Amino acid sequence: MVIEETVARTLARTGRRAPAAWAVVLAASVGQFLVVLDISVVNVALPSIRSGLGLGADGLQWVVNAYSLAFAGFLLLGGRAADLFGRKRVFVTGLGVFAVASLVGGLAPSGWMLVTGRALQGFGAAILAPVTLSLLTSTFPDGPARTKAIAAWTAVGTAGGAVGGLIGGLLTEYVSWRWVLLVNVPVGLVVTLVAARWLRNERDERRPRLDVPGALLVTGGVALLDFGIGQSQTHGWFALRSLGSITAGLVALGAFVAVEARTREPLVPLRLFRQRSVAVGNLATLVATSGGFALWYLLSLYMQTVLHYGPVRTGLAFLPHTTGIIVGSRLAPTVIARLGARPAAALGGVLAAAGFAWQSTVLADGTFLGTILGPGFIMCLGFGLLMTPLVEAATAGSTADTAGAVAGVVNTSRTIGGAVGLTVLATTAAASAGAGAADGYPAAFRLAAAVTLAGTALVALLPRVRRHGQ
Repeated sequence: MVIEETVARTLARTGRRAPAAWAVVLAASVGQFLVVLDISVVNVALPSIRSGLGLGADGLQWVVNAYSLAFAGFLLLGGRAADLFGRKRVFVTGLGVFAVASLVGGLAPSGWMLVTGRALQGFGAAILAPVTLSLLTSTFPDGPARTKAIAAWTAVGTAGGAVGGLIGGLLTEYVSWRWVLLVNVPVGLVVTLVAARWLRNERDERRPRLDVPGALLVTGGVALLDFGIGQSQTHGWFALRSLGSITAGLVALGAFVAVEARTREPLVPLRLFRQRSVAVGNLATLVATSGGFALWYLLSLYMQTVLHYGPVRTGLAFLPHTTGIIVGSRLAPTVIARLGARPAAALGGVLAAAGFAWQSTVLADGTFLGTILGPGFIMCLGFGLLMTPLVEAATAGSTADTAGAVAGVVNTSRTIGGAVGLTVLATTAAASAGAGAADGYPAAFRLAAAVTLAGTALVALLPRVRRHGQ
């Protein structure tokens, strides 16, 4: 009721018809859930995909990389498209592309068609992800309603990563690996119907042009950077395909900044970064997710290779993590209202780092209660509390015509931070491995704790704002 009344009062003053707040939150949250889910849900199904389609190691790697490269590369383009062509239209288009691509991948008779479907999924996800956040920031004004909406988006979206392993394990073991992709089709259809009925389409009536040079540069730059980071895990940071791709990506991103500074209608207005909350919020998000994103990957390997859990048991073991994220995200609006955004983010970051430090005590003969439940819940409780104020800070001050671009920047920060963190922490675990399979994980989790604390320290640079209700 608080969210509904706030939106209704705000839009009444501007003479616009209020959308159903529940529909906005539902569409945004489920859309983000699908995007995050499909980053992780395929991992458990990879062995079955390999045997089912006869893929080699390189082909199997592209099943994962095709999605992540397309997703990372088109995020900013998808965010700006929402501002230009309308959030409802772009949301439905992105969801439609995602669902059709899931159908193509799920029915794929060969490896190349599956990889093609995954690349199209990533493209659809890149269109969809920024608009899920900009739907909220353009609908809900600054205050408690926006904080609660962002908290719901954070909880549901982040939970997609946590339950991806469980859903993938259940579908792979009891149905078929194909349903890991096909399950998106009916869900996408239902959410599309909700969006078509309840969401309102808004766009810039000035009909500005899409910044094509900027779009090509940022898409190529981010894709090359993400590809190089991914290759470094297999071939090392100084291999030609790793270092060359990273260098080319950085050069392209540098050229993108130069183009954006000179074009009249930029893909991402650089003036946004003059706002300290946007600049610091995105930087802190990038650093913090460098530690948090690798959590699912490292723990999944630890449970399956050290504790010898099966796919379904591994997925079930992640349920406390999902609970921790939901509890932290639900607490975030209350903590922000009472203490302010900076203390809330700092508390969440310290809790997450403490959970990582506890997790670094993993042993070869670890138990679920001692090495999974306790540290996992603390880590995710902290991240649920941390990410809500960071996302709110990173989107502060965005207007209706820049909400999509800002959301694209936030999602790009999360994606690049996660890619860098996953590679660095996985490499640390491999390099630190000794005689036992569990030897490398403590070093990786200690590094994750340090990285999370570094991201949390940046919170001190956020501008001080009045607490809601003051």
